[in-house]
Amino acid sequence: MRRYLFFVNQPYSYSILRPLQAEIRRRGDEAAWFVAGCSTAPLLPDERRLATVKEVMDYKADATFVPGDWVPYFFPGIKVEVFHGMARNKRGHSSEEDSDHYRIRGWFDLYCTHAMKDTAKFRELAEQHRHFAVAHTGWPKLDPLLSQPVRGKRPRSEAELPVVFYASTFSRSVTSAPDLVEKIGELSQSGRWRFIVTLHPKMDAGVVEQYRNLAGENLRFVESDEDLLPILPAADVMLCDTSSIMFEFMFLDRPVVTYRTKMPGPYLIDVDKVEELEPALKKALQYPKDLMNATRALCSDLHSFRDGRSSERVLNAVGDFVTVKQAGLRKKPLNLLRKFKVRRRLRRELRASAPHG
Repeated sequence: MRRYLFFVNQPYSYSILRPLQAEIRRRGDEAAWFVAGCSTAPLLPDERRLATVKEVMDYKADATFVPGDWVPYFFPGIKVEVFHGMARNKRGHSSEEDSDHYRIRGWFDLYCTHAMKDTAKFRELAEQHRHFAVAHTGWPKLDPLLSQPVRGKRPRSEAELPVVFYASTFSRSVTSAPDLVEKIGELSQSGRWRFIVTLHPKMDAGVVEQYRNLAGENLRFVESDEDLLPILPAADVMLCDTSSIMFEFMFLDRPVVTYRTKMPGPYLIDVDKVEELEPALKKALQYPKDLMNATRALCSDLHSFRDGRSSERVLNAVGDFVTVKQAGLRKKPLNLLRKFKVRRRLRRELRASAPHG
C-alpha cells in the first residue's frame, strides 16, 4: 500500500486535492492531510488528519502533494507540485512569462502541468536545473467538472427559472459585490431568475452580511468555506468580476457574464453599468456562437484534457518518477537560508491552524 500526504496551506487546497484522494482510495492506497496556516474545519469525518510534524514523519508518505508554492523540505517522500490554478496572465490567457507561476524555489521533485504551453516552459526549466521532472497531467481539481454527465446547456423545463451563479473576489479595486448587491436582490425577487451567491473568504464582513440577508426562495447564499465544485453544475450562467472561478466554470461549456472585469476577452460578456446586467444574462442564455467558441478556445489553451482523469495521470506520473526518472536527477540546491525560513514559517502557521475553526 502506498501512502500519500496532502499539504494544505490555503482553503482552496481542499477542492484541488480531494479528486486525488478519491483516486488514491480507488487504488486501495492511503491518504492523509497536514494543515498549516488555515482552518482544518473543512476536513470530513473520514479524512485522516496528521496534526503534528512527528505524525507526518512517522507516517512516511511516498509523496506529498502541494497546491501552493512551498512545502517543508524535510517531510518524507517526493514533493509534487500540482498548482493552485491554471497558468494564465492578468488578461486570462495562458502565459509563458508568468514569473511567479514558473519560479523554481527548489522544493519540488515533480511538477504536474496542465497545458502544452506551461508544460513546454517547465520542461525548459527542468533541462536548465536538472533537479526535478515534469509530467503533463492536467489539474485534479477539474476532474469532477469534466466528469459531469451534462456539460453545455443545462436541461431545464420552461417553467424552471434560469440559475445564475454569482461569485466575487474581495479586492476593493476589482470586486463587484458592493455595486451589485441591490441589483442581485432585485433580480432574485423578480420571479425571472434564481441565484446562487458566494463571496471570497476575505470579503468585507458588512458586504457579506448584505448578501446573506438576500437569501430566500430564489437566492441561495453559499458560505465561503463550502466546496463550490459540486454546486457549479446547478447554474446555467456565471456572473463574476475578476475571480479565477470563472475560468473553472467555463469547463462546463457554459457562458460567463462579468461586471467591469480586469481580464476582458471574447470569452466573456462584460458590462460596466448595472442596468446592462440583465440584458447580458439573457444574451448569455442564448449561447452566442462567437462567445462559446472563444470560451472553448480559452479552455483548450489553459488545460489540455477533457476526460476528467487528471488525478489518474498525476498518480501514474508519481509512480513513473519514483521508478524511472528520479535516478537521473541532480540533488536539489542546498538553500540553507530558505530552509531556515521554511522551518520558521511552519512553526508560525501551525499555531494559526485551529483544530476546528
